[in-house]
Amino acid sequence: MTKAAPELLEIASALLPEVRLDGAFAAADGNVHDVLLIPGVAAVRVSRRPLGAVSMPRRVEVLRQLASAGLPFQVPEPLTPVTTFGDRAAVAVSWIDGVALPAGAGDPAQVAEVLEAVRSVPLGGSLLAALDDRAQGPSWSAVIAEEILPRLPVRWRTEGERRLDAALALEPVPDALVHGDLGGSNVHWSADGKLLGVLDWDMAMPGDPAIDAALMAWHGWDNVRRAVSGVTYRRARTWDALFGVGHLVAAMNGRPMTSPDGFVAAIVPWLEADARQA
Repeated sequence: MTKAAPELLEIASALLPEVRLDGAFAAADGNVHDVLLIPGVAAVRVSRRPLGAVSMPRRVEVLRQLASAGLPFQVPEPLTPVTTFGDRAAVAVSWIDGVALPAGAGDPAQVAEVLEAVRSVPLGGSLLAALDDRAQGPSWSAVIAEEILPRLPVRWRTEGERRLDAALALEPVPDALVHGDLGGSNVHWSADGKLLGVLDWDMAMPGDPAIDAALMAWHGWDNVRRAVSGVTYRRARTWDALFGVGHLVAAMNGRPMTSPDGFVAAIVPWLEADARQA
């Protein structure tokens, strides 16, 4: 457990004045939010940067829409309005029980259950409006081609272009709900292996469901291979091969690429590790 910063506790107390914070602790560092966990009660999410504060109302609307979508698992539901504290925004969301599976654990049936539940959510109306930021900026491929490839070390530029071309050559598929950060600590299971909830929908977007399949490689690629069709598996490997799908989704949802140099600094070690494993 990580001790919470006083500012985080003050914000949580303002949002949830009737809740005791004795057992509260900070979640592991996230890129977009600081999170205070109040076991059995709530999670308080606080934006770190101005862009996160601006996008929080929309992300909370996504949670409201998902909560009414009849999913076979829980999602964090907003317990408070989005509230500003100076230049930060905060919201309390409902607690989701269960624990994440360790890396490499799980089985194909569990992987398939999560993927089927997410991609089966009807994608339209208010949910699509809240999710779809793609019209707000350039296409993801333009971001990669214009902002990322020229910044790669010379030895990776031709290979990066080849991998981008492979991704662009994939046969188009209808958009489905893509979680964008599936696996790891964001999927909670009961002690007897029942899927209880899926957390952190900040990266959710319309897209190819094979992207989520690639993200579920947290459980091992062999489990993914046995959980999905051969076509979906090949698409998942192609998406992942570009820069690692966990990095790629950050460029795919229409949000500004605020730090292309930081993006490159993250993907180059991934490319080097991928080359060593080849």
